[in-house]
Amino acid sequence: MNRPKYRQYTLAAALVAAFVVVFVTPHVVFAQAGADKVARGKYLVTTSACHDCHTPWKMGPKGPEPDMTRMLSGHPESMEMPPPPKPIGPWIGAIAASSTAWAGPWGVSFTANLTPDPETGLGKWTLKNFTDTIRNGRRQGRGREILPPMPIPMYKNFTDEDLAAIFAYLQSIPAIKNKVPEPLSPPAQAAGK
Repeated sequence: MNRPKYRQYTLAAALVAAFVVVFVTPHVVFAQAGADKVARGKYLVTTSACHDCHTPWKMGPKGPEPDMTRMLSGHPESMEMPPPPKPIGPWIGAIAASSTAWAGPWGVSFTANLTPDPETGLGKWTLKNFTDTIRNGRRQGRGREILPPMPIPMYKNFTDEDLAAIFAYLQSIPAIKNKVPEPLSPPAQAAGK
């Protein structure tokens, strides 16, 4: 009599195991793979100096430091910049104390908002838009040229997997609404516009 009952439990256990393998395991594996990709992206963003320009800097107790309350939000929209100083001698450019505005022979560039804000950041971008930007040195791969100091000549060497991880991380961080100004061309820079 105990034998059929044992078979029922064995069958039930087999069904539960099959359910876990078919329905639960892929989701857990996918979630772990997604978490691993985001962690890899965070590592790449942190070690590739993205915060040096895309996170506004502030004065801290030991000197300038990234303002992580505005992490990767780009040049602050409320920060109006005066005309940059003219380069003298061997100097070819100038940088704002925030580390988010740069001036040189190309004009004035303002670092982009890399947060997933849909209106002012990368919230509406696709992985293809992001990859094309880095590979081609143009906004979304086809728009205006990405200006210095963005190290496109180096970053275009990231693998597709690296860029996918970076994009996954950037899509996972808090969205910050911050409309970065458009770059200024050299003539506008010279006129102080």
